[in-house]
Amino acid sequence: MSLNGAPPVPPPRRTIALSWFVVGLLIVAGVAIAGTAAYSALRSSGPATPGNLTVTDDLGRTVVVPLDPERVAVLSPSIMDIMFRLGLRSHVVGVDCYAAADGGLAEDYSPDQVALWGLSSSMCIQIGPTFAPEMLENLTPQLVLASTIVSVAEVETISTTLKVPVVMLQPPTLSGILVDVDLVGTIFGVSSEAAALNAKLSAGLYNATVVTGNLSTLPTVLVTYYADPNGYWTYGPGSFGESLIEIAGAIGAGANATLPYPELSPAQVLVANPSVIVYGVGFGVNESTYTAGPLWSEFSAVKNGNLTGIDSNWLTEPDPTMILDGLPTLLAAFHPSAA
Repeated sequence: MSLNGAPPVPPPRRTIALSWFVVGLLIVAGVAIAGTAAYSALRSSGPATPGNLTVTDDLGRTVVVPLDPERVAVLSPSIMDIMFRLGLRSHVVGVDCYAAADGGLAEDYSPDQVALWGLSSSMCIQIGPTFAPEMLENLTPQLVLASTIVSVAEVETISTTLKVPVVMLQPPTLSGILVDVDLVGTIFGVSSEAAALNAKLSAGLYNATVVTGNLSTLPTVLVTYYADPNGYWTYGPGSFGESLIEIAGAIGAGANATLPYPELSPAQVLVANPSVIVYGVGFGVNESTYTAGPLWSEFSAVKNGNLTGIDSNWLTEPDPTMILDGLPTLLAAFHPSAA
C-alpha cells in the first residue's frame, strides 16, 4: 500500500509527494475516452530511432524508451496492477520492496497481490528506508516504470548513473489512470488490450455518474486509513483521496481541513457527524485499529452500523483496481439504495 502524499504515520511506511494531486471532477465515459485519446497524442510522439519511442510521462518528463522491452523494473503496486491486467507480467524482473528488516516485499504488496502477480523476494529492489541502486542494477532492466515513491534524486541515479530510462506514472485523477494504461499499452505494443481495459474503466467511471448524478444532497463521510490515540487520518483538500470521495458522490469529513492529509481529532469527527465511515484494512491495520480509536463508539455512523471495511489498496493505489473495485465499493457504502 502506498499512501500517496500522506504523513508518515504507522503502519504505512511509504509516502508520495503531492505534485500529482488535483481535485477530481465527475467524468462521463465519453469525456474520459476523449481526454485519454487527446492526452496520449501529446505524450507519444513516435519512434525517436528504430526500436525506440519518445514519450512524455506524468511528471512532464520526455523519455526515450525501448519498444516492448523484455526486462522491466516496476516500482509501484499501482503500475504492477496495470502490467498484470495487460498481460505483461512476464516482462517484470523487479519490484519495489522495503529492506528485509523492515518487512521486505510485504511492506509494499499485500499477500493477495504477491500471490496473484507471482512476486518473490528475489525480485526485490529496495526503495526504503534507503534506495539500493545496486539491487536494481543486478536485475539488468531495460526500463523502469515508477511512481513518485521514487524521489527525484533516485530517478537521476537510475537515469544518469545506471543509464536506464525511467517513466514516471503518477496519474493526477481517476481518468489519468486510463491515460497511463494507454501509454503502457503503446510502449509494449498491446494497444488493443489497453483499449479493452480502458473500455471497462470508462464504464466504471460512467456508472459512478449514473449513481450520483441525480442526488439532491451529498452525504458527509469519513474515509480513514489509520487511527491512533489522537484521532483518525483521512483526506483533505487537494488530495487524490478527496477526489475519489467526490466522484463517489460524498463530502469528506476532512473537506474543510487545512492539510491534504489531516488527522482529525475525535471532536472534529463528532462535529462533522459523518453518516458513513469507510476504513482501510491491510498492512497490519484491521478493524480493531479503529474500534480502539478515541470516541469511536460515539460516532453516529458507528451507532447506526453504517461502517464498511475496505482493502487499503483500493483507497491508496491509483490503478485500474481502484476504479473497478474501490469505486463501486464506495458507491455502495455511500448510496446503498442507489448503487
